[in-house]
Amino acid sequence: MNQSLPQDVLDQIAREILHFDHAPAAFLEAWKRGIQIAGVEWFGDGTHEGMQQAKTKWELRPNVLRLNDALGVLSGGQRMFLSAMVSFYNASEGGAMLKRCQFEGLADLGGLDLERRKVIADLVLHYDGW
Repeated sequence: MNQSLPQDVLDQIAREILHFDHAPAAFLEAWKRGIQIAGVEWFGDGTHEGMQQAKTKWELRPNVLRLNDALGVLSGGQRMFLSAMVSFYNASEGGAMLKRCQFEGLADLGGLDLERRKVIADLVLHYDGW
């Protein structure tokens, strides 16, 4: 007996395959937007040139030690946004940073402006692991 999947199921599978094929590049683009908002000094080699020339997320890892040291002097919005970004790189470190910011759940991201929310949303949508 020859049974095939319905066309709508095949279409959904094709869309998901296409999405995940493009996810790494889309994640890097969103990551770079986040870096531009947060400040290049916290990522990679800390320079605009380094950010612009980076071809992978690995070249733009957050400087977690430096960020942890500075967390107390940043504004609430900066702390929340940077901590959320760090959580994509390292869930444990980012989670600890978010806890220091009194982050209790995703609704707390509602305190971010639209531009930062869009970056976080795109990072979630295109995250394929670090």
